[in-house]
Amino acid sequence: MTALPATRSAQKLKPFKLAREATKYLILTFVLALMIAPLLLVWMSAMKTRLEVETDPLGLPQHWSLDNLVTAWTVGRYGTYVWNSIIITVPIVVGVVVLSCLAGYGFARLKFAGQKPLYYYLLLGLMVTVQSIMIPLFYDVKNLGLLGTHWAMILPSIGLGVPFGTFLMYSFFRRLPQELSDAARVDGCNEFQVFRSVILPLTSPAVSSLVVFEFMRAWNSFLLPLLFLNAESLRPITMGLLFFQGEYTADFSLIAAGVTIASLPIIVVYLIMQRQFLRGLTAGALKG
Repeated sequence: MTALPATRSAQKLKPFKLAREATKYLILTFVLALMIAPLLLVWMSAMKTRLEVETDPLGLPQHWSLDNLVTAWTVGRYGTYVWNSIIITVPIVVGVVVLSCLAGYGFARLKFAGQKPLYYYLLLGLMVTVQSIMIPLFYDVKNLGLLGTHWAMILPSIGLGVPFGTFLMYSFFRRLPQELSDAARVDGCNEFQVFRSVILPLTSPAVSSLVVFEFMRAWNSFLLPLLFLNAESLRPITMGLLFFQGEYTADFSLIAAGVTIASLPIIVVYLIMQRQFLRGLTAGALKG
């Protein structure tokens, strides 16, 4: 007798659940469209001629063509700019990831004098912006003889990225059971072997998240190369896009092609590491 009213209540609630789910997906679809629409508009403009962009900026290209991308790559010297960005970005990402993993492991899993004060002192770097230190940083780079080289961009960027990377890796190392390290030491592993073979593989989502964050930060960096890399042969993609825009201000199709070239590497890196990146972002939320 009691099962029938419960069944009727469940049937009454079912439409509300369906409506709630439908509303949720509609909102998510709307937000997704807002985020993708600017990218699609730029990519479509890169496939149009200048006349098509001026007459029908929101329409599809009448004739899909890669001529603007080829022109931007060759005439706009985007090949050189992309290569310079790779030369700068890869050492920054590798340096920040390696130093952050080592520092995060040391602060999270080891015991030494001054551990907490040193950790909090390192976290003060999260509050340091490039704008606040760019004048003394410029003279430091100049005195070291690095001005006008890629190292003038690489070394300060690593220093600015390590505080955030250490904070991120520290939080992940802290979640791992201490028994894993103890078992590895009993089996004869030294501390570095414990870190490399046991602990580090378990933090691959965090490492992937850090790689994506640092790649985006280094690839999109503008102020540091503007200060330190004045020679055209050293310019990364962000500065190349600035000068390219100044040279072809009236040709929106070529500017869109340059923006497309500059944005594709970030999208490719994110798509490659998407699964691990999402696992890293949700690890803290899923932990009971």
